[in-house]
Amino acid sequence: MPQLALNRFPHLHSECCLCQSPAFMRIGITLARQAATAPPITNKTVAAAIPGSSGKETPSATQAAQVTVFKNVRIFDGVSDTLREGLQVVVEGSKIKSLEDEGTDHPANATVIDGRGGVLMPGLIDAHWHAIMARPSMMTAMTADFNYIQALAIAEAQATLMRGFTTVRDMGGPVFGLKRAIDEHIAVGPRIYPSGAFITQTGGHGDFRLIGELPHTPSDPLSYAEKVGMTAIADGEDKVLLRAREQLMRGASQLKYMAGGGVASMYDSISVTEGSVKEIAAAVTAAENWGTYVTVHAYTARAVTMAIEGGVKCIEHGQLVDEDTVKLMAEKNIWWSLQPFLDDEDAVPMATPASRAKQLEMVAGTDNAYALAKKHNIRTAWGTDTLFDEKLATRQGAQLAKLVRWYQPHEVLKMATSVNAELCGLSGPRNPYPGKLGVVEADALADLILVDGDPLKNIQLIAQPETAFKVIMKNGVIYKNLG
Repeated sequence: MPQLALNRFPHLHSECCLCQSPAFMRIGITLARQAATAPPITNKTVAAAIPGSSGKETPSATQAAQVTVFKNVRIFDGVSDTLREGLQVVVEGSKIKSLEDEGTDHPANATVIDGRGGVLMPGLIDAHWHAIMARPSMMTAMTADFNYIQALAIAEAQATLMRGFTTVRDMGGPVFGLKRAIDEHIAVGPRIYPSGAFITQTGGHGDFRLIGELPHTPSDPLSYAEKVGMTAIADGEDKVLLRAREQLMRGASQLKYMAGGGVASMYDSISVTEGSVKEIAAAVTAAENWGTYVTVHAYTARAVTMAIEGGVKCIEHGQLVDEDTVKLMAEKNIWWSLQPFLDDEDAVPMATPASRAKQLEMVAGTDNAYALAKKHNIRTAWGTDTLFDEKLATRQGAQLAKLVRWYQPHEVLKMATSVNAELCGLSGPRNPYPGKLGVVEADALADLILVDGDPLKNIQLIAQPETAFKVIMKNGVIYKNLG
């Protein structure tokens, strides 16, 4: 600030600069001494700091890419119905270099992993995850300091990867910072395809305000959930367009719109249809201008039909649709991201009797939804939609295994690998991880799991990652190796 301004406004500098205080100087001296004796920050020291890692140095741009060879394995490649045998898999850097005959010579400095007859398969993909909301309780999420919520998300991200989920499609929440930290190797976790704040109408599934905060005027401040980027309340085409563009500006790979009532939300029943064709079309316009797509939360035939008319490419949930709606989905080539919601040990705990009643109404349609999806050959993805329950989050693999109620094990594993990867790739130029995901083949991204056993014969192995998953690799880096 110019000296003249300081003379006119002496109160602006009425205190000494903090950096000249004795306490600040003591802190600086202490940190400098610690830095002088600390080991240098290298790829090797970073890798060694990751719990469960092999401690191997990760490759950098200035050194030869690390080569890892998986031998004595059977391969589930993500697309075949059966295992492939007699092959070894060579990983170089972040990609699978080749699948070659067992016993083929490899570089002398390669890391060789003996699979001992286990199954090597692609990393798992959860197509409906909430990285921010999976671990905290609903009350904690609503009342705790948001820095604490982010800290929980960092811990949960590492736990997610250690369950073998190397990629998640995040369906709502402020995960852009977490994604960046993971991508820059500051934190450990899966690849994240972020939606950002989900777009909702006033009173919709995603409006967390209390009745006492209404009526809301344009001059009123945003609610807490809006400020932290959890939700974006938008009424009218112009407001939807604005909020959609904000999420794309922040780095959304796809947009999430709430087109119908929800189970856990306070004001809407499942039968409520939310938004309008024009509002949904506004979000679709914003997404398509960026080369990506809109997916919607919806349960009923009316909500799903309206969303399709608005131009969306994917439906989340849809347990209460009818057959005519599913025929329309097939005709329009719409994706269906469907969850195996049942009234069992994995049912999300509900806070009120009203929400519990809605939950029972919804889960009653799950069997019919899967039957219709199979009958009409809908492109069906899988996800958990785990919310507000740390223990339930640990059941991620168990919820995937539950799909054998409707599918064969090889179909289940294909859905959680190559099929979900295809849905992630629908984001086109907004895809943050261009490359082949969900498959074991040459030039694919090296996200791999070594399973002690055959999940095609015992699908429950994927529900036991602590013991069944011997090696977990993401992007060519080994994060778990039980030897």
